[in-house]
Amino acid sequence: MNPRSRDQDVSLSDRISGLAQAVEIAEGRLDAEVIRGARETLERAAQRRALSADHTVVGFFGATGSGKSSLFNAVVGQDLARSAARRPTTSAPLAAIWGDEGSQPLLDWLDVADRRVVGPALSTSTGRGRKASTTSGGLVLLDLPDFDSVTREHRQIVQRMVGLVDVVVWVVDPQKYADAVLHQDFVQPLARHGAVTMVVLNQADRLDERDVPSVLASLTELVAQDGLPATGPSAPVAVSALTGQGVPQLRDRIHAVAAQRAAAGQRLEADVIHSAGELARAAGEGDPRGITKDASERLTAGLARAAGIDLVADAAARSYRLRAGRHTGWIATRWLARLRKDPLKRLHIESHDKHSDPGVHRTSLPPMNASQKAAADSAVRGFADDVSQGAGEPWRRSIRGAARSNEQRLPDALDQAVARTKFSARGASWWWIVFDVLQWLAMLVTVLGLLWLLGLFLAEYFQIPLPPPPTVEGFPLPVPTLMVLAGVVLALFLALTGAVIASLASRVRASRVRRRLQRSVRTTAEETVQAPVEHELEAHREFTGAVARAALTRR
Repeated sequence: MNPRSRDQDVSLSDRISGLAQAVEIAEGRLDAEVIRGARETLERAAQRRALSADHTVVGFFGATGSGKSSLFNAVVGQDLARSAARRPTTSAPLAAIWGDEGSQPLLDWLDVADRRVVGPALSTSTGRGRKASTTSGGLVLLDLPDFDSVTREHRQIVQRMVGLVDVVVWVVDPQKYADAVLHQDFVQPLARHGAVTMVVLNQADRLDERDVPSVLASLTELVAQDGLPATGPSAPVAVSALTGQGVPQLRDRIHAVAAQRAAAGQRLEADVIHSAGELARAAGEGDPRGITKDASERLTAGLARAAGIDLVADAAARSYRLRAGRHTGWIATRWLARLRKDPLKRLHIESHDKHSDPGVHRTSLPPMNASQKAAADSAVRGFADDVSQGAGEPWRRSIRGAARSNEQRLPDALDQAVARTKFSARGASWWWIVFDVLQWLAMLVTVLGLLWLLGLFLAEYFQIPLPPPPTVEGFPLPVPTLMVLAGVVLALFLALTGAVIASLASRVRASRVRRRLQRSVRTTAEETVQAPVEHELEAHREFTGAVARAALTRR
């Protein structure tokens, strides 16, 4: 294989690899029919490349009465194909072979049973002087049934072969060259194969010599409308199988294509590019916006509302006030506070052992109500819409599906996010200790004052003479009474002051808990929503790159 062919083969390999990757990614995301067509292209490419690369398969296609078989015989130089007035004359493919070695597996793949060896492989000289070289290549020329045959099996053979041969030769006649079936069903769908397509106006001898240019011009215009280039190999030529007009030139063109051994690669390359284009069209234009900070924050806020973090933050605030009251309240009434259950414990939310498994943590929060479920659904849907904005509808749909892929376990995941949050519920504030010590001092003063008064009362009752209790200058009441009053007043003052401080501190604690809960919810959002969406975005990037590699324009 010459260097040029080797370079094209490497390029074709890259294209096929890109198409295969794109198909794999597109599975389940894009239209199944488009994916099926791309898979057929890959399968056909793999099969054709596994067969002889030295042979070029040229198929003669034409309508009934176009003289296709006669032209086939003229190009071959032997009467191999049966031609007669009765139609159709070709019921099964007939192969004329130059270079038999290695052609049998190829013909088996094409399902051609009638095979005739015409001669050795073709040789073509290229270049001049020192750059002159001779290349050789095998050639398989196929005479095929009429594409408009009334026999269904014949049409099926043509439809199959038109997708398998390396070079397509459309044979038309002056009467039916504008046939709509030919142009709409065959030429137009294969217009991408302009480099390996030939259009031949046969039976030119039936036209007046002056009319040939105008008919060729009309045919050229039709071919251009079909999408084939008006110049190059696909430019229509006039021939006559009966008189031999133009046949040598057509034969030389076919032999030259075979000697270059590039047609098979060009045909497959065009198929791969076409399939890549179909995938790109099915995916739609544009790239998704991607995950932004704003979209992530809106998702977290929505899921936080759905998780009921305000309820938990409020419970944390009430829990703080309750525990503060147990430490700073009046000792005489503290036992009442102990009868009240801690709100966080009621919700089964406490500080967990740092070595415990967070996966087993659950809260006793009530199940999500309709409003919370709607908030979660709205947050996820809004996030998916923000992220997918700009992409084609299939990818937007795929991204939305990825965002909702964990929809069933999202409520439980949010509950775990709340349960695993560290609240430090058992920790005490430093000022509790100060107030607690002062409360006990106030209680001690009160108790001592009461004991003193009790002793004075008993002494008076049993008529035990005791000196009168001391007094403080400026206060008419005795010291023990002042001690009781001072102790009670101080205790009440500490209790009220502690309640005010606890109320203010609980707001700070609730805000801190809310931030911690939001961080936990953000982690859950990243794991259950953002991670699948990011995977989908990465798949889109890989798909886009693979399609671009498969359809890359050759420089």
